[in-house]
Amino acid sequence: MATVDRSIWILFLSGTAGTLAVFLLSGDWHAAAVTAMLSLFAIALLFDALERRAASLLAGAPSPVEGGASEDELETLLRALPHPSLIVQNGRIERCNEAALALLGRHIAGQDVRLALRHPAAIDLLSARRADEPARIEIVGLGTAEQSWEMVVQPLAGARQLVLLFDQSGRQATERMRVDFVANASHELRTPLAGILGFVETLRDPVAGADGATRERFLAIMDGEARRMQRLVDDLMSLSRIEAEKYRAPDQPVALAPLIEEVIAVFRNSPGARGREIRVEAPDSPATVRGDRAQLSQLLHNLVSNALKYGAAGTPVTVSARALPGGMAELSVADQGDGIAPQHLPRLTERFYRVDSSRSRAMGGTGLGLAIVKHIVQRHGGVLNIDSMVGVGTSVRAELPLFETQGASASPIPGEAVTKAQ
Repeated sequence: MATVDRSIWILFLSGTAGTLAVFLLSGDWHAAAVTAMLSLFAIALLFDALERRAASLLAGAPSPVEGGASEDELETLLRALPHPSLIVQNGRIERCNEAALALLGRHIAGQDVRLALRHPAAIDLLSARRADEPARIEIVGLGTAEQSWEMVVQPLAGARQLVLLFDQSGRQATERMRVDFVANASHELRTPLAGILGFVETLRDPVAGADGATRERFLAIMDGEARRMQRLVDDLMSLSRIEAEKYRAPDQPVALAPLIEEVIAVFRNSPGARGREIRVEAPDSPATVRGDRAQLSQLLHNLVSNALKYGAAGTPVTVSARALPGGMAELSVADQGDGIAPQHLPRLTERFYRVDSSRSRAMGGTGLGLAIVKHIVQRHGGVLNIDSMVGVGTSVRAELPLFETQGASASPIPGEAVTKAQ
């Protein structure tokens, strides 16, 4: 390959020099053009030889340039493939790359391919098909029981077969998440919608519709269900916007102390006594993070709302912010409530996951609050920590980069949600 590349450059430079020399010596543009055309034709012939050489390496056929692919070249090509790859001849694994050894075990070289794969569909495909016909199949169970693979079989010269394995687990997991998300969203919308339609039908009845008290009660329920659907749609749209912006780093300075006061004022001015139970611990020194003010306000609003819903009545909800070593700031919301059992902690930031579905719906929760918080933290290049002790309460802490420590053009580094049970 390097020899061909050098030959192309030599031909190109020689042709250019020859064209220039012909023009300078003769002053004839026609002769110079003919020389340039001959040089380009020679380069085209060499490019064609290069393409034929590459094709012959893949197919294992004799090459008109150098007389065939050597075993060393085939080995180099196999090792360069990033996916698990095998060369099978007469039902045995003749060669395999490092990815295949890591997946199937280091003992498979020279082994019967049926013993190496141990998958009925793959074995049937390799045993029953003609060696000169390409084929592909999806299989599950190689490596781990959850892994999904696409196996592609490509014929080579000498009755050999190239077997390529492409990991489809990520695509399958994404598809499952999409299906689950659509199913959960449909269910969350269908439930209040069914209730609204039922009450509308009841109110159309002359007897029920004529009773003023019944009508007002039904209308109040319908209003609550409609607002629940509106909150769900708003959260879905908000989550979609945050995900669309996750690769665009926020670049505005946001002071945490004024942000906290602004969000807390909304709860304190709302109906009910719980808003007055919020306690703010101001930072010792001003903490300013690099962020999106609207999204950070939404993050804090969701955390405080959850703490007020699930914290015990009459107990304080503590909101605090402080600078941390390493150029980070911590925004924390803690409640004193029932706490969360350890088995639920890893799934709290999943969409529509609820510890107690009936209680959450009764309180107006959509099941998307912590999912939104997680995505906001990830976009800001931070880390989300959730600590909980059953019977004591829950603390949610978002660690965010300080404004002074991150350049305006830096990209966010998504932080995983960390959960701890005590």
